[in-house]
Amino acid sequence: MTVLLAQPNLSLTAQSHTLVVKGDVHVNAAAEMAAAGVKWLQTTALTGVAFDFADVTKASSAAISVLFEWLRACHARGIVIQSITLSSPLERLASLAELDALIKSPNAET
Repeated sequence: MTVLLAQPNLSLTAQSHTLVVKGDVHVNAAAEMAAAGVKWLQTTALTGVAFDFADVTKASSAAISVLFEWLRACHARGIVIQSITLSSPLERLASLAELDALIKSPNAET
């Protein structure tokens, strides 16, 4: 496990092929978290990755924004997204924003 970002009540780690977010992604931390994940994605030799937001307890558009920044980085490098795990609050937000299809098929051409 590699710690990429550690703040009070928020962390980003790389575990094997997975970026794991724990805590609540707030607007003030989103840019730093997105950048830390993109940096890891740009330097990894992996051809497939997963994103785990299961331990994000609050629905936040900031968390969804981080996810989409990482998806763009993966698409730019040709990295396949193996899975995206969202917490229940984030799943509800994604559904409300009609983003579920994109999250369920992140490798589909848009």
